[in-house]
Amino acid sequence: MEQKIAVITGADGGMGTEITRAVAIAGYHVIMVCYTKEKGERVRKELVTQTGNPYIDVMQADFSSLASVATIADELLDKHIAISLLMNNAGTLETELKITEDGLERTVSINYVAPYLLTRKLLPILKRGARIVNMVSCTYAIGSLEFPDFFQRGRKGGFMRIPIYSNTKLALLLFTLELAKRTKVAGISVNAADPGIVSTPIIVMHAWFDPLTDIFFRPFIRSPKQGAATAIGLLLDEGNAGKSGTFNLSCHTKKLSDKYVQHKQMEELWEETERIISPWL
Repeated sequence: MEQKIAVITGADGGMGTEITRAVAIAGYHVIMVCYTKEKGERVRKELVTQTGNPYIDVMQADFSSLASVATIADELLDKHIAISLLMNNAGTLETELKITEDGLERTVSINYVAPYLLTRKLLPILKRGARIVNMVSCTYAIGSLEFPDFFQRGRKGGFMRIPIYSNTKLALLLFTLELAKRTKVAGISVNAADPGIVSTPIIVMHAWFDPLTDIFFRPFIRSPKQGAATAIGLLLDEGNAGKSGTFNLSCHTKKLSDKYVQHKQMEELWEETERIISPWL
């Protein structure tokens, strides 16, 4: 029987490792997309030993470079494989304004434009019944989109890490909802997973209050395994087969308000993003 293939981004991070482990245990051939080859290989070897699944590979990609994302997508397309699972897990919370080689704010590139590009390029090799899961965040609720400021600087005005992060998660949620509508006829499901607040390096703010955060709040924050559970369920649970266009938290679907389901900027966001990624499609 042909082995099913899963692509997981940010696969060597805290939640990414947990997602990769679960998918490998389920018997998939897992392609780990990692920022550095060295760390990815180290995690891969550990997971092969732990899961007993030798079919785990590493691909390196820098999500702050659309050319890098396009390169790994083209490599996968050239293999003529059929992908069953695509987990867009890679993310960042930048501490200062950084502009990428593509003229994008770095958080926007890594959290939104890069997974958008990867997904769009891989659609032709996603088999019927395939599942796409995008890792979002409850912070989408305080996000807002203003163009072209969103792409160029993350937000209108000065750099503020949490508002920019929230804007990227809103954009990724809207992409999830729009893509779910567009892939329905192809039998591909697209859902959003909110991990909650997870104890990973991404929440370190590099500020004076970090030690206080560790003492008073980190004990109540979810572990990477707990944070990954919702995404894992969307990827693997039979009960989620065919479910699409949903937002999920704590392994349950949460109803979104019409403000998001029929967001006034959903179509504009799609068109603006398509324009940006068009050289690589």
